[in-house]
Amino acid sequence: MLTAFDKELLNIIQTRLPIEHRPFGRVAEWLETDETTVLERLSWLKANGYIRRIGAFFDSTCLGYVSTLAAVKVCPDQLEAVAKAINAYAGVTHNYEREGEYNLWFTLLTPDQDKQDRTLANIRNLPGVEGLISLPAIEKYKVSVEFNL
Repeated sequence: MLTAFDKELLNIIQTRLPIEHRPFGRVAEWLETDETTVLERLSWLKANGYIRRIGAFFDSTCLGYVSTLAAVKVCPDQLEAVAKAINAYAGVTHNYEREGEYNLWFTLLTPDQDKQDRTLANIRNLPGVEGLISLPAIEKYKVSVEFNL
């Protein structure tokens, strides 16, 4: 169960984690505690599924990366195995099941178009995959999400 401290900590780290040498030390100052307590609570929150990951969010296009949203038509009895195989590729950031003909969707981020093409071709050839469409973004819209706990 989340404590009031946990909620305040989560509110801070989702949008205000400072960029500095000891960011969790700064967060500890804001919460009037010590860095060890902050790190221990974050470890507990991650171990208990409240935090999936803590990391920077970069503008991949500015860094030269290419991305796409891909939809895969998978035989239902192969869905789990195909999802696991897709998740093994570096650059897959989301992978989720949806209802419909194309029942598995994922996003792929790669350093260049050639790498993306090769990765999608490999996925297209996985056992159980009956079709794959690539839907690269034509225009980007930035959406910020903050959950006030």
